[in-house]
Amino acid sequence: MFNRRQFLKGAGLATGAGVLSGIPNAAFSNDSQAQKMAQQAVNLDGVLGQPHKPAKAKRVIYLFQSGGPSQLETFDYKPELDKRHGQQLPDEVRGDQVLTGMSAQQTSLPLARSVFDFKQHGESGAWVSELLPHTAKIVDDLCIVKSMHTDQINHDPAITFLQTGFPIAGRPSIGAWLSYGLGTDNPNLPPFIVMVSANGGGQPLYSRLWGNGFLPSIHQGVQFQGGADPVLYLNNPQGLSSLDRKGLMDRFRQLQDIQHQKWLDDEIQSRMAQYDMAERMQASIPDATDFSDEPDWVFDLYGPDAKKPGTYAANCLMARRLAERNVKFIQLYHQGWDQHGWLPGGIKKQCKNTDQASAALVQDLKMRGLLDDTLVIWGGEFGRTNYSQGKLTETNYGRDHHPGCFTMWMAGGGIKPGVYGETDDFGYNISKNPVHVYDFQATLMHLMGVDHEKLTYKYQGRRFRLTDVHGKVIKDILA
Repeated sequence: MFNRRQFLKGAGLATGAGVLSGIPNAAFSNDSQAQKMAQQAVNLDGVLGQPHKPAKAKRVIYLFQSGGPSQLETFDYKPELDKRHGQQLPDEVRGDQVLTGMSAQQTSLPLARSVFDFKQHGESGAWVSELLPHTAKIVDDLCIVKSMHTDQINHDPAITFLQTGFPIAGRPSIGAWLSYGLGTDNPNLPPFIVMVSANGGGQPLYSRLWGNGFLPSIHQGVQFQGGADPVLYLNNPQGLSSLDRKGLMDRFRQLQDIQHQKWLDDEIQSRMAQYDMAERMQASIPDATDFSDEPDWVFDLYGPDAKKPGTYAANCLMARRLAERNVKFIQLYHQGWDQHGWLPGGIKKQCKNTDQASAALVQDLKMRGLLDDTLVIWGGEFGRTNYSQGKLTETNYGRDHHPGCFTMWMAGGGIKPGVYGETDDFGYNISKNPVHVYDFQATLMHLMGVDHEKLTYKYQGRRFRLTDVHGKVIKDILA
């Protein structure tokens, strides 16, 4: 049975095509407008055809640190907190900023210094914590943005907002937008690939964070697993040969075409395009995921965990291999940065698990001549408070969520190295060059050659875009 939308769509196409050709059922023929629309929906070349402007970056590797890394223990050095350790956060500093339900229950908000030492590194003189010795060595390749801020104070809406431009689930993710607009540079691999570290714990992650939203499903992120079978259900079932599978897919394709002609649902064609991609991936995935050709010095660069499938280090190495194969958007998620209590021990472990591999990825890309056209991004969904959540001691404390300011870094792909933006002496408010989430998204799209205001998709009568009706390109950080 037709639903209302399918009936109106079919009636409109049939009437229009019938008037033009005199054939009442033209909408159901192979060369009908519906077929052309379906082909556009699954176009792996991208709907733009070519970027709006010359692209500085051909691909993105986004190292998402889920949970909100504390900027005060990593990049945003605040000696004023050493002086005021244990004192109350002044009301005039807090202003009218909203607290989480956890902080709102506290009778006091004692300022907490970082227990970790900071030193300046590189020609930029950027302050980097002792927790990040490997990142400190590549600091002159990084643009450290200290003035990021967001509208969201809780994890799920904050990460959804950063990844999709809206705090409520349902919108396309950044990678899906780029896949839709720019397509692929390698038809044998998905243009958007996702990996989640096998460390577990922390805030939960949902596949909608790399979903296609209302875009055709061919543009959703494809998740790679750690281990011998990186893409689930990709291999032929036991007892089914490649020849058998080809015959099955040929017949299935015929059935799908019949269904599309009957229902005019472009998602049928999009799903078929996914099956076609899966067939090509059967040959391309083993080559991309086989680390046996990597020399020992590469594993030494990324660290001992690089040989353990599913670890953050192994995923960083995989990201470099995918970049070599021209995958357009590669997203890594690493959980466990949500240190409400016992922060010193927790963040020390997190940095140990990620610092070497993150720095190695930038170094490896640079050595291979790939960094110039690969944009690497590191950061979480928000920052942490300058006051302690819960009991404060000289060596132990926790920090609550803080959307007012946090730090991210970017490298390569048209980014100018250096330090951008500043926070106040308390590390609570932005004092110079604020960068909103929408500005970050607009800048990312700009580096990929896309005008964020022009890449849109019409859905339910309205044209949507990643940045909604906001966002400006941060030109000061462009090379």
